[in-house]
Amino acid sequence: MKVKICGITNLEDALDAIDAGADALGFVFYDKSPRYIDPFEARKIVDKLPPFIQTIGLFVNEPNSFINQVCINAKMQTAQIIDDDTFTDFKTLDSRYIKVLRAKSKADIEKVEDNYVLVDAFVESFGGEGKRLALEWFKDIDCSKMILAGGLNADNLKELSDFNFYGVDVSSGVEAHKGKKDKQKMINFIKAVNEI
Repeated sequence: MKVKICGITNLEDALDAIDAGADALGFVFYDKSPRYIDPFEARKIVDKLPPFIQTIGLFVNEPNSFINQVCINAKMQTAQIIDDDTFTDFKTLDSRYIKVLRAKSKADIEKVEDNYVLVDAFVESFGGEGKRLALEWFKDIDCSKMILAGGLNADNLKELSDFNFYGVDVSSGVEAHKGKKDKQKMINFIKAVNEI
C-alpha cells in the first residue's frame, strides 16, 4: 500500500517522512490552511529531495492557470484537486492530477468511475481535521484505485486490511501540531501500513 504524507512545510519533516518510508509528499497550496506553503518555498524543499519520491500539490477550487503555474513553480509532479465548485477544466490541465472525493455518504463512493481517486471525509475546512470515513461504505466496492484519507493513524490502520486500498494519505495523524510532523508518528504509521 502506497503512503503519502501530506502537509509538508519544511525540509526536516520531508526528509524524516522519506526516511520513514513515505512514497509521496504532499504540499498544500490552499492559503487558508495552517499547512499552507508558498510554492517557491516548496520548491526549495523539492530541490533537496532524493530521487523516486513523488511530489503532490494540493489545490482547492482553483482554475487551471493557477494549478499549472504552481506545479511549475513548486516542481510538483501531480496535482491533487478538490473541485467542489467546478473551477478546474481537467481536460486541459498541463499536469498529471488526481481528483479528491469528499464523501458524505456511501452513495458518493458508489459513483466513483474506474479512475484513481483520493477519498476523504467531507469537512468544511477541506481536510486536515482528522475526521474518519465509515469503512462500511467501502464494503463490496473495488478499492484498488482508491487512496483513503481522513482520520488515519498507526492505531487504526489494521481496520483497512480487508479493503485492498491502493494507498493512504495522512496529515494530522502524524503531526506534533498543525504544520509540524512528528518523526516517530511517521515511523509508526508506515510500519503499521507495512503490517497490513
